[in-house]
Amino acid sequence: MAASGPAPSSSGMPQLPVMDREEVDRALARLGAEHEAIETSLLALQDHAGRRLLEGADLAGTTRVRWAAAEQTISQLWTYYDAYAAACAKAREVRARRRWPGQAELAELTDLLRGEHVTVPGDALAPSPRLSERFTLQALVERMNSGYARALDVVVTADAVWSALPARIDMLAAELQRTRSLAHSVGVRPGEHPSGDDLEEITAELTALRAEVIRDPLAFWSGASPSSAPGGGRPDTERYDRAARALEDVRREIEAVLTVRQDAERRLMLLRDLLSRADRTLTEARQARGEVLAKIAASDVPAVSGPSTALHEQLALAAEYRRRSQWHRLSPLLESLEQRADDELLRARESLTAVTAPLAVRAELRGRLDAYRAKVVRHGLAEEPLLVERYDAARRLLWSAPCDLRAAEQAVLRYQRAVAETLPPHPPAGPAPESEVGGPGRAGPGGRG
Repeated sequence: MAASGPAPSSSGMPQLPVMDREEVDRALARLGAEHEAIETSLLALQDHAGRRLLEGADLAGTTRVRWAAAEQTISQLWTYYDAYAAACAKAREVRARRRWPGQAELAELTDLLRGEHVTVPGDALAPSPRLSERFTLQALVERMNSGYARALDVVVTADAVWSALPARIDMLAAELQRTRSLAHSVGVRPGEHPSGDDLEEITAELTALRAEVIRDPLAFWSGASPSSAPGGGRPDTERYDRAARALEDVRREIEAVLTVRQDAERRLMLLRDLLSRADRTLTEARQARGEVLAKIAASDVPAVSGPSTALHEQLALAAEYRRRSQWHRLSPLLESLEQRADDELLRARESLTAVTAPLAVRAELRGRLDAYRAKVVRHGLAEEPLLVERYDAARRLLWSAPCDLRAAEQAVLRYQRAVAETLPPHPPAGPAPESEVGGPGRAGPGGRG
């Protein structure tokens, strides 16, 4: 094995220690493996689907700028690769001259393998571009690796966005079209219903979004590049997600309108029944008021209003909406009418209760008077003059028309007091007196009877 020593450098750099034969062989083996790996990577990049799509696309924005730089970088990579392959071939040629290379061959191989012996065109994208640059083989590999990473990021990022977003947008657009057809069938149209306007806005947004994604995919990437650590980035779907949520809201609104269409007749029948019951109750209340004013001497009987004309008009309008299949207008009207119809029936019942309250008071006084009369009869005091007099006075007031409720109530109270004073008191509960226990003829304490 030849001895090592300083080798003159053709690049003008300080002399390098001369490599021995084993070092040369190991370096050539490593260079051969790197040469094969670089070639494989460049060919894979050349055949990448994302690169082919980028080459044929009408790009704009960030993607257009970065792809122009990436294309130039890829072209440089092949230039670097050719220079690298030529340098490796020359080094192998020198090594193949002799099985046991001499000092001159080892010095030349050292210069080829470790010296700045590879000349390539300058990087036009560098801040201060030069016509040419000189590299060692190792430095050239590093330059190729960094350029390859930059170009690969552009290609893989664009491919990832194109693989994710356009297909999802197309699926959402198909769902949008089905929703629009359904909306049209139930009368939800632009300018007539808010959901119809929403559908138009979603359609415009999806059309614009798809066009922007196709022309500028890199603008829709969030986070680190795909070629970095796994999970470092992802396609930015914020606008797509917002459109999808808006469409879901519209779809729920359409389903609500469809439910209205299916239940419209049943709900209209229930509304007619509610209003009819309310009208009948108000009619009954008005009749009862006339009866109360005729039978009861009272001035505080509340007035009874007539049926709600507005509710009947809106009910007729709801029926017209159903006849014309204007379900989007019928839906909110039915919800409002159902609540107001319940309120109307409650108002009618409260009016009837308020109007008939004096009759209920009279009925309660009559019942109380009859109950005390029955109690008097059970005790055999029906002919007691005071009781007869007060009973007849109360009865005349309660069964006369118009009835003075205040005077009748006082008369009933006077009769109650008279009954309470006339009836014998109840015997106290407990044991009987001792005289009753001993019986007739029984002597008391201390003697005989």
